[in-house]
Amino acid sequence: MEGNANEDLIIPFLQQSNGETVKEAMEVAGFQIAEFLEQDIAVCRLKIKGMSCTSCSEAIESSLLIVEGVKKAVVGLALEEAKINYDPNITNTNQIIEAVVDAGFEADLIGPEIDANKVHIKLEGINFISPQDMASIKQSVESLNGVNHVETNTEECRLAIGYDPNFTGPRSIMSFISANYQASLYIPERKRDTERNHEIKVYRNLFLWSCLFSIPVFIFSMVLPMIPPYGNWLSYKIHNMLTIGMFLRWILCTPVQFFIGRRFYVGSYHALRRKSANMDVLVALGTNAAYFYSIYTIIKALFSDKFEGQDFFETSTMLISFILLGKYLESTAKGKTSAALAKLTDLAPDTACLLTMNNEGNILSETEINTRLIERNDVLKIFPGSKFPVDGIVINGQGYVNESMITGEATPVVKNPGDRVIGGTVNENGCLLIKVTHVGSETALSQIVQIVEAAQLARAPVQKLADQISKFFVPAVVLAAVVTWMGWFILGVAGIYPKSWIPKAMDEFELALQFGISVLVVACPCALGLATPTAVMVATGKGASQGVLIKGGNALEKAHKVNTVVFDKTGTLTIGKPEVVSAVLFSRISMEEFCDTAIAVEANSEHPIAKAVVKHAKNRLQNHKSQTTNSAAVKDFEVHPGAGVGCKVGSKTVLVGNKKLMRSFNVSLSPEVETYFSDNENLARTCVLLAIDGKVVGAVAVSDPVKPEAARVVSFLRSMSIRSIMVTGDNWATATAIAKEVGIENVFAETDPLGKADRIKDLQAKGMVVAMVGDGINDSPALVAADVGMAIGAGTDVAIEAADIVLIKSNLEDVITAIDLSKRTISRIRLNYVWALGYNVLGVPVAAGILFPFIGIRLPPWLAGACMAASSVSVVCSSLLLQTYKKPFAYTR
Repeated sequence: MEGNANEDLIIPFLQQSNGETVKEAMEVAGFQIAEFLEQDIAVCRLKIKGMSCTSCSEAIESSLLIVEGVKKAVVGLALEEAKINYDPNITNTNQIIEAVVDAGFEADLIGPEIDANKVHIKLEGINFISPQDMASIKQSVESLNGVNHVETNTEECRLAIGYDPNFTGPRSIMSFISANYQASLYIPERKRDTERNHEIKVYRNLFLWSCLFSIPVFIFSMVLPMIPPYGNWLSYKIHNMLTIGMFLRWILCTPVQFFIGRRFYVGSYHALRRKSANMDVLVALGTNAAYFYSIYTIIKALFSDKFEGQDFFETSTMLISFILLGKYLESTAKGKTSAALAKLTDLAPDTACLLTMNNEGNILSETEINTRLIERNDVLKIFPGSKFPVDGIVINGQGYVNESMITGEATPVVKNPGDRVIGGTVNENGCLLIKVTHVGSETALSQIVQIVEAAQLARAPVQKLADQISKFFVPAVVLAAVVTWMGWFILGVAGIYPKSWIPKAMDEFELALQFGISVLVVACPCALGLATPTAVMVATGKGASQGVLIKGGNALEKAHKVNTVVFDKTGTLTIGKPEVVSAVLFSRISMEEFCDTAIAVEANSEHPIAKAVVKHAKNRLQNHKSQTTNSAAVKDFEVHPGAGVGCKVGSKTVLVGNKKLMRSFNVSLSPEVETYFSDNENLARTCVLLAIDGKVVGAVAVSDPVKPEAARVVSFLRSMSIRSIMVTGDNWATATAIAKEVGIENVFAETDPLGKADRIKDLQAKGMVVAMVGDGINDSPALVAADVGMAIGAGTDVAIEAADIVLIKSNLEDVITAIDLSKRTISRIRLNYVWALGYNVLGVPVAAGILFPFIGIRLPPWLAGACMAASSVSVVCSSLLLQTYKKPFAYTR
């Protein structure tokens, strides 16, 4: 790894793993591990209201980071959420929310869509419970083994109980509480969906209310004056030059300006208070300029019998109406950007059939229970056509399972006893009994959702452009508006342009004011801020539905630049299920003793080849009606990365591995051994030698077939001008044979885990952007070293954690999907930026009147506001087009 030699590496791991597993994995990968206790870190998520552009999200992040105890804060503009890592010993969620409120935004605490091992219980039949009784219940529940924490709501008689599934489960907790109270399960509402729907409803209602006033104002201003009878009536003077039309427009405009448009004042106040500016400032300035100038005309008309000025009340009302319409459409469109995530969270069924069984395996009863009450090791009955509620292992029955909703693979997969099933997938036929292995946040579906959520919050490097522009965008627009207004006014007063340019019933000041207001409201910082996050949200959701989990915008951006893909061999290019195809003895040792010794040693290893050797040895003993007789203890077991293993079996020193291992221990290889080695290597087989006390006594040849799509993927990558390389710990002959079979020309063999990472760095030093595709623990250093690490989904937890992209269904075609989707996404982001920047670059000059002297066209403020609203909506809709993404036709079947 790059960096200092004395460098700490903090590794998050999935809950199926534990600290010892990770420690052993990293030691196998060639690292020296020293454990230390990490301080307590808690994570909370907030729903943020009131953000309009990147300056808003930056302001919130800054406010959060100054809170003592907050370690990290990430704010997603498009998702309208924030994820905060904090030390609960120093601060709490209330202080964090208060920091957001102080910054001028609303914040609500939300939890994950699939709650992490927490059961929510309501006490029924009780209208009131005293705080003392609730505290007593809390204390008794907390005393249960496996209960981590209890949250109470006295007013609603509710409890939220967090537990460790290794020690207890929701049914056990329910039974304990039901002994004294009538308890029922309740499902907390999804705040994300609720808040989004509420926001859409608020903007819709505000828009409709504004139309109730703005439409009559438009009619009184633009339509009725053209109809003689009505025009004469509207022009009737109430007092001096104040007409009925002016008075009615003022009455109708005022509620829109100060009540319906109140949110723009609030947003502007908070923005200016934190010494920044956003879209609300532009809208407030533009509408106030139009409104208060119109008030000025009314006052002048009221007290003068010669004043003939024109009011702009229709500008204010119509401007606010169009902006609210844009916000309504934008909120609706943004809700669709997370549609894929919403579909994932809805995959699990609501109920399941729980079986009660006796010790002989006979079914005693069947009970329908809520999915949230399922516990680890439960036995569930899955009927044809129903969904699997959680992850598990088939213990009885056979059927075809549709996993397309998780992996994107349309072809049903046959499931037999011993096969794993994923929660959310569909049992198409056959009745299956499964034993539950993972529940709550441990399920594959839950972890997919968590990865996608984290990806949608992460900020892509390409977004820095919008962040930089947002810092000076609004001040620049305000300056441009002032210059426009003053320029047109001075030119008009000086008589530089002809009086005929001035519309009827206007003067130089009013024409200049209209141009200035148009500049204020046509500029749109929101479109810039939404260009990247909306595209990332749609792309990560679409990737998840295709079986490709992309961990954020950073991975997306790097993947589109990849020009070299490095493949591991075992389990990546090959199926990953090696089988022993031959075994031979080189001494007078019996086959039974050979198998006994191999089982004793290789049973301690997690390597796929070791498992294949153990399986073959056990089958061989069983066929000869023999059983393992070697009862000697295995001591001093040691893993030699990229070579094999060694240990003491009783008094014998045993080595199991390749030539490299034998040579490192000065074990000589006879011509007979060399011949066996070379013959099998030429057939793309891996040879494993077993040496006892410094002498090779036998060997096995292991074959791992190449994946059927491997050659096709390498060929397609070549057509994309992407170079393929294979790196493996296997011997050169086997590696070369496999590489030739799949069409890879460049091979690095006999490479240990750190050597793989070094090869990656060598390629990067030559200017290549490298993606590493691997599945094993020994691939983790290379996955981290690569520009983009891609982990095969069936691989180890450590490899998946180290990767930037996870291929759920272990299909190499998804390497192409990941790269192609990233290219499409970055292209879409660039198109969004071209549109957002181009709109502002063209819109501001047109609003300033650059075309007016030549073709007499100007942009009225209300129309400028409509254009501004349309720009944000168009960017979101542009990102939504990524939902139509399909895999490259050339390799789809």
